[in-house]
Amino acid sequence: MIQISTSASVRLPDDIARGLEDLASALDRPKTYIIRKAIEAYLEEYADYFIALERMNDKDDRIVSAGEMRELLGLQD
Repeated sequence: MIQISTSASVRLPDDIARGLEDLASALDRPKTYIIRKAIEAYLEEYADYFIALERMNDKDDRIVSAGEMRELLGLQD
């Protein structure tokens, strides 16, 4: 399987660049690896956030209280 990649340039504040360099050194990984993993994690989190936001704004989506959820899961106090 051929994997195509695209390059991107970013300017980082000095403190973030130093932190990235320190982390790359500590993990013995390239900075590219750390940046890629950070972007992947951010995109996953943002997708989850976006879904939650859409559901929160959906007036037809029933809201279940913590107590109701415990009861539904059989985790009664």
